Amino acid sequence: MPHTTPVTTLPAAAPHPEGVSNDEFRAAMSRLAAGVSLITAHEPPLSAGGPPGEDVGMTATAFMSVSMDPPLVLVSLREGSRMDDLLAEQPLWAVSVLADHQLQIASRFAMKGRISDRLLFADVPTTRGEVSGAHLLSGALATLECRTENRVEAGDHTLVIGRVLAAAQPSPDSPPLTYFRGRYRHLAP
Repeated sequence: MPHTTPVTTLPAAAPHPEGVSNDEFRAAMSRLAAGVSLITAHEPPLSAGGPPGEDVGMTATAFMSVSMDPPLVLVSLREGSRMDDLLAEQPLWAVSVLADHQLQIASRFAMKGRISDRLLFADVPTTRGEVSGAHLLSGALATLECRTENRVEAGDHTLVIGRVLAAAQPSPDSPPLTYFRGRYRHLAP
């Protein structure tokens, strides 16, 4: 009997009951260009006189305006992420819309499995938001300080809708950082 090596084939991506697989959905949605933002919040101290709370940050591409009157924005957070857990308890948070020269900051705060954000903020130029107490990036296209108005469970994410309490444009003329087909991109002038 001749020696044959069994051929191993990878299983086809299992479709959802509606017919689209995770891979098909991810590939289609990667063709949607998105702006890149840094979402930040300050975790308050656990007790008066105790150690100070921590600053938390995460890169987001699922951020958008919702309403002009009242001024509302929306960010989509992975369910159970540190930011999702924090914003379930802390209603104040901030957004820095990233300029293309802030690519390293976007990459830094997109890392998975990090233990603490304290070191991530160490050499990043920021100011502390007067309303939210959260970090606002110097050199960002725009910054917003928000208070959570509503949280909506949506599949494996939480949609957090925030009322904008303060807005500024530190570097409004810089080109934006975008995300397209799984990579950060620069817009051509």
